Amino acid sequence: MALKGNLRDFSLHQLLNLINLAHKTGALNIKPEVIQVGSNGHAAPAALYFREGRLIHASFEGKPARLTDVLVQVGRLTPEQAQAVKQRSRVDTDKELGLLLIHNGYLSQNDIIQGVRGYLLETVYQLFTWPAGDFRFEPNELPPEERITVPLSLENVILEGNRRQQEWEKLRDEIPDLEVPLRFSERPGANLRNISLTREEWQVISFINSRNTIKQIGEYLQLDEFQVRRVVYGLKQNGLIEMAQPIRIEPLAPRAPLPGVKLSRGVLLRIIDGIRRR
Repeated sequence: MALKGNLRDFSLHQLLNLINLAHKTGALNIKPEVIQVGSNGHAAPAALYFREGRLIHASFEGKPARLTDVLVQVGRLTPEQAQAVKQRSRVDTDKELGLLLIHNGYLSQNDIIQGVRGYLLETVYQLFTWPAGDFRFEPNELPPEERITVPLSLENVILEGNRRQQEWEKLRDEIPDLEVPLRFSERPGANLRNISLTREEWQVISFINSRNTIKQIGEYLQLDEFQVRRVVYGLKQNGLIEMAQPIRIEPLAPRAPLPGVKLSRGVLLRIIDGIRRR
């Protein structure tokens, strides 16, 4: 008999503990209460696969899960490299694609394993932020054979997932509304000296104007709510940006993304001032 219920009554933490302690093999399918399949894909149904109590694979419905797509998402391959590999390949299995990547010198076996591992963890961690959703565990159901699986201990997954959940709750308190635009601080904090911004932070900065809401920026950049809140919170803590007043939602007005480089405070302020005057 399949185990089923709702995350409101039986949390993901408890489910993973049960699967771990009972050394279960099978698939845990989770469906959010409000399905919002979009560019970020974070609210689509998810499937987690286990073998003898260890997590081996995870995916979101409707989200590309081929090895090349996974490795692009975690930054191990460029889109151009992935396209070149697809064009050379006559097969569509992850294992064959992995061998092709190794033989052509794109990645090592360890690079591929670590890339799949990173994707698997980030997929599961997103589920810890779901307050509710119907779940069903199907015993002995495994992912397709062509998928590359990486067995992970659930003890560490649960610990980090709980930490992410606490961080998520803090981020929601700090940034409760995503339907607001951002603006650059009139008096950026002194901690901007020699600041080093990540690629995601530069991408968010490049879309800041009075017409783009946080939610629109996140959807355009394919960042889920946790990710975009984390980026905005970091920029806010650095004294670089502030929340603006809510506005009527309009189509996203993009700006050219900037490269992720380390800048002096003076250079960074000149860039911000130039964007303000546009």
